[in-house]
Amino acid sequence: MKYLTPFIALVLLFSSGCGPTEPPPLKKAPKNDEKLVAQATTMFGVLPETANNPNNPTTDEKVLLGHTLFFDNQLSLDQTQSCNTCHDLATYGVDNSPTSKGDNGGFGDRNSPTVLNAALHSTQFWDGREPDVEAQAGGPILNPVEMAIPSEEFLIERLKKDDSYTTLFAAAYPDQSDPYTYENIRLAIAVFERELLTPSEFDDYLKGDYTALTDQEKNGLSLFVGEGCTTCHVGPLLGGNMFQKFGKYGDYWEYTKSEKIDKGKFTVTEVETDMYVFKVPSLRNIEMTGPYLHDGSVADLSEVVRIMGKIQLDKDLTDQQIADIVAFLKTLTGTVPEKYQTAPSNS
Repeated sequence: MKYLTPFIALVLLFSSGCGPTEPPPLKKAPKNDEKLVAQATTMFGVLPETANNPNNPTTDEKVLLGHTLFFDNQLSLDQTQSCNTCHDLATYGVDNSPTSKGDNGGFGDRNSPTVLNAALHSTQFWDGREPDVEAQAGGPILNPVEMAIPSEEFLIERLKKDDSYTTLFAAAYPDQSDPYTYENIRLAIAVFERELLTPSEFDDYLKGDYTALTDQEKNGLSLFVGEGCTTCHVGPLLGGNMFQKFGKYGDYWEYTKSEKIDKGKFTVTEVETDMYVFKVPSLRNIEMTGPYLHDGSVADLSEVVRIMGKIQLDKDLTDQQIADIVAFLKTLTGTVPEKYQTAPSNS
């Protein structure tokens, strides 16, 4: 044909690459990886790219306010503590202490978990007493053992005296005549925490880069699944989404040498079946967030794996199995966005 009809020309135009195209399919896994990739994709899945809450919309202005508040010592009574003191973003959202020192110099009873990826957890705190980071963000500020602010009003009046916050609050909540509220403080800190996601080479592996893990790391992943660690540690966070009794096959303190016996969720609910029940921690960045467990009683990750195998699975893992599992766990270490590792330049 010498001439093309307009319709045929349009069809050819889009089929030649000028129109929308489907993304390329994932590269087929090598034969040795097929089963492992299928298992890992089903049991875990890639870390989500966002952790947005439709009831607390994210804006750049709100993130900046939350970022500023997160690093501000004014959020503690004697101005010795900020959120970042216990959840240091330069050290993977923890302070690497068994338990953390509060504003008055005393120590809490439980290990401060990392804030990285915490917005994706099903509940907050070791006992799950808060549903999300919006609720969690307000707790430590008013806790007498932690930041010890005596009341919401006390903090609001303090921040109002700091001129730098006038612009920040107004920009974050432009539709409010008086944006200085404790709820807005909580919401801003939570929005900031929702930015703290840390994808890792494990996600690269699940996305189709089958060279992202070494043979030892793949073997560790296979053991992690095969030995039953996924009874508790499932989903994109490898944990953070259920509760389990700590010590199914023995009293945990006999193995951890804990100085205090913590009754876990029972301390909140007083329900007998919640005795020694704790939220299953996420294993994301576990390599960097020791010491471990609810009381920070064990410093060595290999020893934690050994203990968990014994009292949660009733298995005596070999040294080689433990080494391989730890190698896999290290593939869950991501990168904290550099711009969030320090206070924002406005503060």
